Amino acid sequence: MIWNQEMECLPREERRALQLYRLRRTLRRVYETIPAYRRKFDEAGVKPDDLKHLEDLQKFPFTSKDDLRDNYPFGLFAVPLKDVVRIHSSSGTTGKPVVVGYTREDVDLWAETIARTICCAGGGPDDIIQVAYGYGLFTGGLGLHYGAEKIGATVIPISGGNTKRQVMLFEDFGVTMLACTPSYSLCIAEMMDEMKVDRSKLKLKAGVFGAEPWSNSMRNEIEERMGLKAYDIYGLSEIIGPGVSSECEYQDGLHICDDHFIPEIVNPDTGEVLPEGEKGELVFTCITKQAFPTIRFRTRDISRLTTEPCRCGRTATRMERTSGRTDDMLIIRGVNVFPSQIESVLMEIEETEPHYLIVVDKRGSMDELEIRVEVREQIFSDEVRKLEELQHKIRKEIESVLGISAVVRLVEPKTIERSMGKAKRVVDRRTLENGPETGGKVS
Repeated sequence: MIWNQEMECLPREERRALQLYRLRRTLRRVYETIPAYRRKFDEAGVKPDDLKHLEDLQKFPFTSKDDLRDNYPFGLFAVPLKDVVRIHSSSGTTGKPVVVGYTREDVDLWAETIARTICCAGGGPDDIIQVAYGYGLFTGGLGLHYGAEKIGATVIPISGGNTKRQVMLFEDFGVTMLACTPSYSLCIAEMMDEMKVDRSKLKLKAGVFGAEPWSNSMRNEIEERMGLKAYDIYGLSEIIGPGVSSECEYQDGLHICDDHFIPEIVNPDTGEVLPEGEKGELVFTCITKQAFPTIRFRTRDISRLTTEPCRCGRTATRMERTSGRTDDMLIIRGVNVFPSQIESVLMEIEETEPHYLIVVDKRGSMDELEIRVEVREQIFSDEVRKLEELQHKIRKEIESVLGISAVVRLVEPKTIERSMGKAKRVVDRRTLENGPETGGKVS
């Protein structure tokens, strides 16, 4: 099902013309209303009228998370606070939180992009959608909520947590779609196992999962254990929240709402714009938002773009599923390591559970990479020799993929901390100042 046939299937040249018109208008507005952007443009030696073609966007400076924090709380708003009807923010785990605002028109736009997202996953007015993303300042819960209501679906605003109740509502309310983080869906699957739920009696058909990178192997695990089709969705608060892009039934990349958000791929080290099809860092520019229109925001997410039309009929730019983040990248003994690489290996090993923790430490002058992974109940109670063989197998696979050795620790089922939202996968103890159990980089 396509929610907005006219805009989602707009011919490519008409789409580019619309983008150019909206981009010009937005650049003028931010220059006139936001002093921080005016200073950045002036320092870069560019004016809004320098944009003659879409390609001229690369002349304009990037916006980073630091810019957002430096202008905390409302310094990047393009409208008076009296016109802002909603404020969300990040968790603010490091420094000031990122604060984003929405006018009434922005909230309507957000509902529109989420309506497209849900329809991409086969949703419609007859569906019952359980929203298990967190509500509150986090954009996930309310974002999915408004979009589901826009298409006329029935919404269950349960938020995260209370996992037993989540499962009970699947059964009692006839839930057809689930919205949450991929890692939390596996927590729900564990609870379904404990409660001995017969998946064939549930009406669950699809899940829209986002807010953290996840591998195709994890997708297969979720689909098998939940008994539904798992769709990747993508968004970030600095752009709008969830609703930036989503997979359709062909799952051949995520369709970007590029009539509202112009994507670019840049070299993460140099900032140079890369040709279509090359992998690099995603950058987004908002071209229709009123309160908080970010220009060339560096997401730190790694992906690639294609403008080839999809079999579903949508003509928007598609992005490859993110394979990690430039700021999640670990440098271990000079080698670049992404947690998603490790996850892909672990998901292919059937004796393990999809719960793991990566611990990086310093032994003398050498970095040490330790991977703690839960094993299945029947395996953990097996003889020591078989556990040692499994440990060796994982260590060998990790070394083959990463090119470096790692310490592998097999741990009992349900001993790695579960998360109701984004999973915490990495503890980097090299940055600790107060002892090994009191802090450090956690992501």
